Amino acid sequence: MLQQLWRFRITLWPGLIVAVLLLGFAGVLFGTLYHEAGGIALFPINDRILSLLKFTLFQATLSTLLSLLLGLLLSWSLAHQPRFCCRGIVVALFGSSLVLPSLIVAFGIITVLGNHGWLNQLARLLTGHTFGSYVYGLSGILIAHVYLNASFASLGLLRAFESIPVEKYRLSASLGLSPWQRFRTLEWVAIHSTLPRIGITIFLLCFSSFAIVLLLGGSPAYNTLEVAIYEAVRIDFDLPAALQIAAIQLMISILLVLVASGMPQGLNNLKQSSRLVPWPETRKTALLQRSTILLLSVMYLLPLIAVVLDGLHADLAHLFSRPLFLRSMGMSLGIAAISAVLTVVFSLMLADARRHFGLPLRIVERGMGRLFGLLIAFSGNLYLAVPSLIMGLGFFLIARDMGGSMTSWGIVAILSANLLMSLPFALAIMIPAMEKTARRYDKLSFSLGLSPLQRWRYAEWPYLRRSIGYIAALSFSLSLGDLGVIALFGNQEITTLPWYLYQLMGSYRTTDAAGVALVLLVLVFGVFFAVQYGDNETKESHAAR
Repeated sequence: MLQQLWRFRITLWPGLIVAVLLLGFAGVLFGTLYHEAGGIALFPINDRILSLLKFTLFQATLSTLLSLLLGLLLSWSLAHQPRFCCRGIVVALFGSSLVLPSLIVAFGIITVLGNHGWLNQLARLLTGHTFGSYVYGLSGILIAHVYLNASFASLGLLRAFESIPVEKYRLSASLGLSPWQRFRTLEWVAIHSTLPRIGITIFLLCFSSFAIVLLLGGSPAYNTLEVAIYEAVRIDFDLPAALQIAAIQLMISILLVLVASGMPQGLNNLKQSSRLVPWPETRKTALLQRSTILLLSVMYLLPLIAVVLDGLHADLAHLFSRPLFLRSMGMSLGIAAISAVLTVVFSLMLADARRHFGLPLRIVERGMGRLFGLLIAFSGNLYLAVPSLIMGLGFFLIARDMGGSMTSWGIVAILSANLLMSLPFALAIMIPAMEKTARRYDKLSFSLGLSPLQRWRYAEWPYLRRSIGYIAALSFSLSLGDLGVIALFGNQEITTLPWYLYQLMGSYRTTDAAGVALVLLVLVFGVFFAVQYGDNETKESHAAR
């Protein structure tokens, strides 16, 4: 074991050091929170906190179940309709849900489904009645969570469907299996192992949801633990209550992340081919699948169209002349660029270290090897265990105790939160890709005695560059639209586009808010889709040569 650790020291130790630093960083935050808690008793939990906990768990569970159900239906439909019109655009569109800022989603949903939204206006025009105010409270939270997370679930499950060999489909067709029998005996076997990890990830995202609950909760009765922490610090300045709530949330989150870290990574990069199944579905099944894709695509597009149309009615020229807006945009772009670079570097180091454990020609994953592998996996998923508001609370307390510029501490806190927010998704992409290159090139590279630099140049970079570009765009877009730590540190000196948008919405300046939402949407989508388009162009040019 020690000989193997020494043999791979150049590529193993950087990742282990990064993992230890990340865990140490989390330890400092925990220590600060524990020290500040002092004599605060976590138990017994008072009625208010118990009510917050029950609602947080309830909405997260319901959001997860609905997201998985819709995601499964959508992925099944997409997998069996390869000839659907603009299918590639549809898949890319649903893939963008991962980087959509929660504020934009909430803004678009309010425009479509709010009291004076499109749906109520149409109902009033046709029937003289409206559907009432259902976009706030539990229903609004569920709509926004399912909007974001069903798309995320569908892409993970679609990769599982596409990993099924064509030969198995041929066998099911020759046996005359119905669509339900085929799903139960063939497809469920391929996707059921993917569901728990996707489900836990969605649950944690909904459990620690902040911006959506803050905007669509509607009343304290629909607050979650995360929103309660924000209100305790920012509004009431009740640090003991904030610390007690944060400790409870941390215990639940860490337990779930430990479970998720021990699960295998998803089925990324295991797609068999872009083959067409050589027989059509039955007419009823095909109609169901096409209707599902069309209906969910329209439902996904409507809030985005609403943001665009409302934004075009804003006075964009006047908006771009405002110093606060320009300062917010400049700070957002700068922080997002730094976050993207850090995410790429950290994900490469962690993924390179993680793949050493369990591969045939490297370190056998047992005993200490299994422990090291779990350590790396857990460090990369810290954000799910330590949500941004709890991280912001820790930085707030450190800044208060150590002194110094609150603005500087705020920028460090935002960068840290953005990095940790992007790492779980980056590692979900990078680890399977690097493991695949290891299985493909290890024997050849070791036999030729290639140095790590030579191996990177000839074997790793050609295969990983598309994943690296995607991770950079993903991290940039996620950082650009995040409203988390900035909610605690935001002021006139440290401001970002999401914080500026939230302030405009809070002061009912909806026209200006629509303009900022449009700018933010264009920036996020522009970067995200530009990288994907550039990758496709590069791939096509290489294929032509």
